[in-house]
Amino acid sequence: MSAVPLWERILHDLERRIASGEIVDRFPTDRELVERYGVSRHTVREAVQRLHARGLVERHRGRGSFVRPDQLQQPVGTLYSLFRAVEDAGLEQYSEVLALDTRVDAVAAARLELPDDTELLYLQRVRYAGEQPLAIDAVWLPAEPTRPLLEVDWRRTALYDELAERCGLRLTAADELIEPAMPDASSVPLLRLDDDEALFRIERCGRIDGRPFEWRVALVRGRRFAFTSSWDRTREVSPVGFSPHPAT
Repeated sequence: MSAVPLWERILHDLERRIASGEIVDRFPTDRELVERYGVSRHTVREAVQRLHARGLVERHRGRGSFVRPDQLQQPVGTLYSLFRAVEDAGLEQYSEVLALDTRVDAVAAARLELPDDTELLYLQRVRYAGEQPLAIDAVWLPAEPTRPLLEVDWRRTALYDELAERCGLRLTAADELIEPAMPDASSVPLLRLDDDEALFRIERCGRIDGRPFEWRVALVRGRRFAFTSSWDRTREVSPVGFSPHPAT
């Protein structure tokens, strides 16, 4: 008789089936697993609970369990492009433009340390990773040096690439605030959110030679995007600051 518990053997088989693509999207019910493996419901639940604990399967109230989609991972402390993060993960990136114009916005102007009546370029997009929406991304820039961006086809390109190519401008630094957020009525259909799904709100202030140039607010699906960090005691470590209250 094997010394490996029955639930653990089932767990390993379920992990194999998920990794091979045999189980995708909807995860089998307890009854289906009992019938497949010929074991008790208690044994099945023990294996499934371990899958939940490892983040491979997630429950949705009233809908059952589903295989968790692969998350995009991004190290904190880097000036990243959401376009590049998606492409590097092997997924097709494209955007649906919701707004592209120039406008006056006193709040955004203040973030950019400009007079309230300064004309700003505003770009808002729904960002996709593969077939699934990933984020709602809104960015404000001073309009005067960035007007060429009004002519860009934003369906499949990166802001920072276009800013460099068309305007000759590159960010030299940025600060970000990342915090959890509850979706509002408009973001739920745009991001196809589940009832219990939360968001990251990422606020970025990009600078050129010390002066604010970009203010960006992105609402990113928490189940599709993760931030990572690492440290090495043999190297100098810069402390990370946290603030309880107060980017692709």
